Amino acid sequence: MNKDASIMILGAGGMVGSACLRAFQRDGWTRIVTPQRHLWDLTRQHRAEECIRTTRPDVIVMAAGKVGGIGANMADQSRFLYQNAMMAMNVIHAAKVNGVERVIYLGSSCAYPKHAVQPYHEEQLLTGPFEPTNAGYALAKCLGAEMCRHYSEQYGVRYTCLMPCNLYGPGDNYTETGHVVGMLMKRFHDAVMTGAETVTLWGSGTPVREFMHVDDLASAVVHLMGCDDVPPLVNIGSGEAVSIKVLAGIIAKVTGFNGTIRCDRREVDGVSRKVMSSAVMRNLGWSPQIELFHGLRQVYAQEFPALVEVA
Repeated sequence: MNKDASIMILGAGGMVGSACLRAFQRDGWTRIVTPQRHLWDLTRQHRAEECIRTTRPDVIVMAAGKVGGIGANMADQSRFLYQNAMMAMNVIHAAKVNGVERVIYLGSSCAYPKHAVQPYHEEQLLTGPFEPTNAGYALAKCLGAEMCRHYSEQYGVRYTCLMPCNLYGPGDNYTETGHVVGMLMKRFHDAVMTGAETVTLWGSGTPVREFMHVDDLASAVVHLMGCDDVPPLVNIGSGEAVSIKVLAGIIAKVTGFNGTIRCDRREVDGVSRKVMSSAVMRNLGWSPQIELFHGLRQVYAQEFPALVEVA
């Protein structure tokens, strides 16, 4: 696709959307539209259709959504289901109705079944029950993935659900409701600031996750613009899988925390292991570039500059 094509990035104010915006700008794309969240309620079908009809993009990157960590998902399953499902269905259908040539919809590895064989392959989607702690969010992401598949097959459009592993990066949510990296980074940062001797992890610390810098994901989105034969569902992972306790140890080193890391086994763990097969994406010519420790150190330097020492 030529770089004079019009790109609409929905969710450009969030961690993923803003990374995609930076990546397209670095790559020389100039016709980029970033509709503002407060002006366009994508959970309303007529607003989603009006947004796309008035802009007429050639490509839509759908990064808008309600996101959060395990605690937030458990506390508000219905809203995670409703908002993400409605946004996915409204945007993908409006794209087709208005002749949008290409859609990249951002899914999540959480959509795979709880007991799917590791590493996750694309054909395993919807082959078993979801992990209960994020079932609402997972179902919504599956709806988006299935819409990409059915619309591509029935109408000949190029709509792809890109299914990433756990992400971290600039613009993450650094609160107790955020994803694990942002939440732990803030927790360790606060411990250093207050002189606390212990940081507590939620659960046993044994679950294994694959973590990827959001800029690597964004580079994959841009890379797909130069690929013609892209399947409707594509996994994307870093290939770096670590336990939550090992991740905590890395973040402790990055933040300068020298105390004790404790695991609260009274809290839930979620899926014991979640690792992606990224063979399809690698065969399309893409590979991640940001190693986990260096990526975490870079993010901490950006988000918490007062305490960062240059290594």
